[in-house]
Amino acid sequence: MSDRCILRHLRRLVTTALIAALAIAPAFAADDSNEAWKALVEGGHVALIRHGNAPGPSLGAGGDPPGFRIGDCRTQRNLDETGRGEAKALGEAFRSHGVRVDRIQSSPWCRCMETAQLMAVGPVETSSALAPSTDRNPNAPAALRALRETISNWRGPGTLVLVTHGFTVRALTGIVPGQAETVVLKPTPGGASGAHVVGWIAASH
Repeated sequence: MSDRCILRHLRRLVTTALIAALAIAPAFAADDSNEAWKALVEGGHVALIRHGNAPGPSLGAGGDPPGFRIGDCRTQRNLDETGRGEAKALGEAFRSHGVRVDRIQSSPWCRCMETAQLMAVGPVETSSALAPSTDRNPNAPAALRALRETISNWRGPGTLVLVTHGFTVRALTGIVPGQAETVVLKPTPGGASGAHVVGWIAASH
C-alpha cells in the first residue's frame, strides 16, 4: 500500500472516530445527569469539578500565561462574571438537590479557589494534588497517585467535592469537561483507576 493510500485510510478512521464521539458524548452528558445527582444525594461519592469560566491566554503550564505565580492572582487566568455566576449557581444546585458536602478541596490556582469559595458549600481546603496534571508539571505523576488514593478511600457519608482543572479531570477519567462541569465518581477501592464515572453534570447558569 502506498503512503498516500495509508494516509487516506488513516483520515477515514479519524473521521469515523470523531463522528462516533460527537454522537455519543451529548447523550452521555444528558442521560447521566439524573444518575449523577442521585449518587451525590446518596452520599459516599466524589464530585470532580472543573473551575468556572476563566478566559484569557493559555500559553504556559496549566493554561496560564508564561511567568505566572500561584500566589499572585494577577498573573493567572481568573474567573470572569460568567465563571462567578456558574460557581454560585452550582453551589445553589447542590443545595436545592439536598447534596450533603462533607469536604471540599481545591487546587491552589485562584480560579479554582474562587469557584470553590463561591459555591459556598463548606470551608475550602487547598490541595497540591489538584494542580494541573500536565507534562510541564514534574510532580504530576505523584500528585495523581495521591489524588486517586484520596478518591478511592472516600466513604462519606456525604460528598467529597474536588475543584480542579480540565487537565487533571482528563488524566483521572479520560473525560475533558467544559468549564464549571462536574464529573461524579464512585470510589472503587483496590481498582487501578480508584473510581468509576457515574455521570456528568453540565454547568449551571
